[in-house]
Amino acid sequence: MSLRIPWPRSLGTRLVLLLAGGLLLAHALSFGLLLHERDLATRGMMLSGMEQDVPLSVALLERLSPAERQAWLPRLERRTYRYLMRPAQPGTALDSERARQVTGLVDNALGHHYALRPRAVSAIPERYEIELTLADGQPLTIEVTPSLLPLARWLPWVLALQVLLLIACAWVAVRAVTRPLARLADAARRLDPARPSPPLPQDGPREVAQAAGALNALQARIATHVTERMQILAAISHDLQTPITRLRLRVESMEEGPTQSRLLDDVTQLGQLVREGVTYARSAHVALGPAVRVDLQSFLGSVVDDYQDMGRAVQMGHTEAVALPTHPQVLRRVVQNLVDNALAYAGSAEAALHRQADGHVRIEVLDRGPGIPADALAAVLQPFHRLEPSRGRESGGTGLGLAIAQQLAQALGGELQLGNREGGGLCAVLVLPAGA
Repeated sequence: MSLRIPWPRSLGTRLVLLLAGGLLLAHALSFGLLLHERDLATRGMMLSGMEQDVPLSVALLERLSPAERQAWLPRLERRTYRYLMRPAQPGTALDSERARQVTGLVDNALGHHYALRPRAVSAIPERYEIELTLADGQPLTIEVTPSLLPLARWLPWVLALQVLLLIACAWVAVRAVTRPLARLADAARRLDPARPSPPLPQDGPREVAQAAGALNALQARIATHVTERMQILAAISHDLQTPITRLRLRVESMEEGPTQSRLLDDVTQLGQLVREGVTYARSAHVALGPAVRVDLQSFLGSVVDDYQDMGRAVQMGHTEAVALPTHPQVLRRVVQNLVDNALAYAGSAEAALHRQADGHVRIEVLDRGPGIPADALAAVLQPFHRLEPSRGRESGGTGLGLAIAQQLAQALGGELQLGNREGGGLCAVLVLPAGA
């Protein structure tokens, strides 16, 4: 089973990891080359120093008496080697090229006058000893411990600061590249044929500017298509009103009877469908005008009173004192459509008003009708969509009431939500932003 390393889904994170990883790898390679060069320089310094220092030190120890030699040893000690007046420790044959090179250099520096006995004492850290015998028979051991020159204590902090600076530069560069992409994705997400939005700025890198231009062109084509469709629908619906009126007059002039009654019902439904079609077409491009501050509690109460004056079973539920800037005529049409829908399929309706924790306002229209299947809640907001048999043409619906309410709600900057109530019935909710 292969272990897969999770790869971030964010393009920005991926670019940061790639750039930062590449920069860190290059930084590490440069630091490794620096250490290698430092190792070569240290080895050269050690060999040069030993070539000059060992002959002098051995000659000095030869001239000193055995009692004086021990006192001079600390003075002759160097960073990578020192002299010991004892035999070499037990060890193995030299196995590194550097140890053999040092031994040969010492032998050459001493003019081959001494028999050298080198031994490798430790591999990690590397330590080897070169034993020789002075003229008076006393053993002398040169203990060699090769090592790099110690790093300055401030160097790790400088390296850490460089790494942080590299990561910060990579992040800034990625942000500069991905910010236009984020704006482009947000504009595409907000693209709504029913609510035209301002064109996306065509700035940033050339590829992003080209994509923004293509999205602006697409948005313009969609808006043109929707406008033409609505104009055709409005024109057809408007032109049908005259022949429908003539048809009604002719049917009314017929002899009264079941046939006339059925024909009048059909003409009435046809006229209602045409009127709703005109309203739907106009709702896509409603002219809002300036917003005015409305007391929604009083506003909703007036809508309920109008229905009660007509003898309709509409009641006021729980309400709160809420006021916000909005467009009262458009808002009234949305609420009326929701109430008419409840009355058509449940015979009664209840209106309520709440303010959510996030500041948004909820206007609810509730009924105890048959409700809507959960998988059809989104579909009923589409134009000319009807449910059978309880919400079909027999109940007077045209399939446009909720679609009109949906478009007008979007024009107000709000959202229309549908849900089924516990115990049966539908809950239609108009959610308005606090600054609608």
